[in-house]
Amino acid sequence: MEWEAVIGLEIHTQLATRSKIFSGASTAYGAEPNTQACAIDLGMPGVLPVLNREAVRMAATFGLAIGAEVSRRSIFARKNYFYPDLPKGYQISQYELPIVVGGHVDITLEDGTGKRIGVTRAHLEEDAGKSLHEDFHGMTGIDLNRAGTPLLEIVSEPDMRSAKEAVAYMKKLHTLVQHIGICDGNMQEGSFRCDANVSVRRKGEERLGTRTELKNINSFRFVERAINYEIRRQIEILESGGAVVQETRLYDPDRDETRPMRSKEEANDYRYFPDPDLLPVVIDDELLEEARAALPELPDAMRARFVEQYGIKEEDAETLTSSRDLARYFEAVVERIGADQGRLAANWVIVELMGALNRDGLEPAEARVDAEAMAGLLARLLDDTI
Repeated sequence: MEWEAVIGLEIHTQLATRSKIFSGASTAYGAEPNTQACAIDLGMPGVLPVLNREAVRMAATFGLAIGAEVSRRSIFARKNYFYPDLPKGYQISQYELPIVVGGHVDITLEDGTGKRIGVTRAHLEEDAGKSLHEDFHGMTGIDLNRAGTPLLEIVSEPDMRSAKEAVAYMKKLHTLVQHIGICDGNMQEGSFRCDANVSVRRKGEERLGTRTELKNINSFRFVERAINYEIRRQIEILESGGAVVQETRLYDPDRDETRPMRSKEEANDYRYFPDPDLLPVVIDDELLEEARAALPELPDAMRARFVEQYGIKEEDAETLTSSRDLARYFEAVVERIGADQGRLAANWVIVELMGALNRDGLEPAEARVDAEAMAGLLARLLDDTI
């Protein structure tokens, strides 16, 4: 019997604002625990949240980038649940009226085929704190520095049918949010993380199977492995006559398996209601134009331009536009040696520069050879000095 996986992703993108979404506390990473949490983040009585305008602008910019509708009026709601790193006892999020509705992301698979993945919504919310398990001798510490950091949660339609499609979609979003400057994309620091909703059904069926949610996966490799494991696990259960339980599961990369975390909640379990401390978010023409003006050239358009303008291969253009800093580096080199030398520049940037960066664990912005020096080297190759 043939089975088909149905996968939807929820991507949690930390917005690159200097301060938190409802307070003036810093969002800088790496500070000592609880040194960047103010009375609002701590949930102290009598304090009131004040919305960060820049977070709204960034969300609107994202909506425009994926061809979505940017809601002129959206509402914040309280999502009620208990967890040690959530001091208020609720999370400020959006539910019925999110800031971004619809849109799509086009992905390219390894065999060269393309697919369009629908986006259901993207909504603003505050991040929670985090639990610290080291150095507490059997106890757990709480660090609230992250509490209140602005998140844009991007919810896809269940349009993906394999782990590879899910990874391609996640990588495309990762590139996009960095290109438009709303997220640094640092997955090790938790700036870009993923929850995956996975179910299986018999091929040809329309009805969705029982889904499980895989929480907080923070690398592309782990997303692929976690989804593949979960697909196999569910198929084995169904083929043995059992029933898949709707639940939240964690992926253990050391054992390469998922394990139960808790039963899966429905929306009514969170008792959403509009936050009485926050007015509806109204986006006027001025803010929408500001969001539109902040849109740079998008990765797909840049990739097509690189192919046409510099005569490079499609796969090379795909690699160069996978990072905004890498694309800028390439164009800075070409600007100095001439557009007709695009293939030479692409080859050196992709093979030599990226090889050195990967070897040393560096990002393109941290390259030890700047674009001017690279262009100088290539110029000496072209005039036969070297």
